[in-house]
Amino acid sequence: MNRYTVAVLVNNQFGVLNRVTSMFRRRRFNISALTVSETESSAYSRITVVFDGDEANKQQLINQLYKLADVCSISELDELNSISCELLLIKMQNDADTRGEISAAAQAFDAKTVDYSKDSIMLELTGTSQRIDDFINLMRDYTILEICRTGSVSLEKGSTTIRKVTNL
Repeated sequence: MNRYTVAVLVNNQFGVLNRVTSMFRRRRFNISALTVSETESSAYSRITVVFDGDEANKQQLINQLYKLADVCSISELDELNSISCELLLIKMQNDADTRGEISAAAQAFDAKTVDYSKDSIMLELTGTSQRIDDFINLMRDYTILEICRTGSVSLEKGSTTIRKVTNL
C-alpha cells in the first residue's frame, strides 16, 4: 500500500468538505491526515488529504473528485515535487527529575517552548511527519499530558500553483 498526498482546490462553500471527504469514505480510503483552510482568495479553500491505498483506486478517486461541482483543481503532491510539514503541540509533565532531559530533547529538535508552568511544559515543533513522529516517540519516555498535531500542509515546488492548473 502506498501513501498519497492530494491537494484539492474547492469553492469556499458550505458542505464542500463533507462532499469531498464522503468521496474518500465511499471509496473506502482511510484519511490519515486532513487540513483545510481558506486560500489567498476567500472564494476558494484548499483541502490537503493524506491517505493510503493503491494506484488504481487512487486514480479512480481523483477522477470521481473532479466530477464534484465545487472541485476546481486537484494536485498530487510527493516528496520530489513539494514541500510538506506539520505542526505539533505537545504538553509534557514538568517535574524536576525530567525537566533537563525534556529540554535537551526539545533543543535537539528545535522545538520551541510556548507555555511553561509549575506542572507542565508545552512545546511547539514543525517539520515532516517523520520528524514529528520521531519527537513524539522520544517523548514517550516521559509523561505526555496531551498532544495536538495538524495534518500535512503541502505546496508544490517552483512557480506552479494549484490555481494555474485550472486557469482561475
